[in-house]
Amino acid sequence: QVQLVESGGGLVQTGGSLRLSCAGSGRTFSTSAMGWFRQAPGKEREFVAASSAGGGSTRYADSVKGRFTISRDNAKNTVYLQMNSLKPEDTAVYYCAGRRYPYIGGRKSDYDFWGQGTQVTVSS
Repeated sequence: QVQLVESGGGLVQTGGSLRLSCAGSGRTFSTSAMGWFRQAPGKEREFVAASSAGGGSTRYADSVKGRFTISRDNAKNTVYLQMNSLKPEDTAVYYCAGRRYPYIGGRKSDYDFWGQGTQVTVSS
């Protein structure tokens, strides 16, 4: 079992940056692929980015490619999401998620553990 706690959300202006962190507990963090999802009001939760367990493979949604970067520090049991050039349409609750397998998944159903979410608001 992995417990996940996100932090780093907040209010930022268009074009600004934020870095989200997700701290995991449990022995399996380093063998778990990790992902970030987001959910805007009235919309489905959508995939944003994911990293394989070792960090060697990453995947991004088209809407964030070139602006967001996922990384992880397994020694600290932490995964990060660096978000640059933020847009109002990036406003959402961002969720960290982990899966029992080391390989990336792109669907909500691929993930077994979820954090409580952190709000990101981008003002225009």
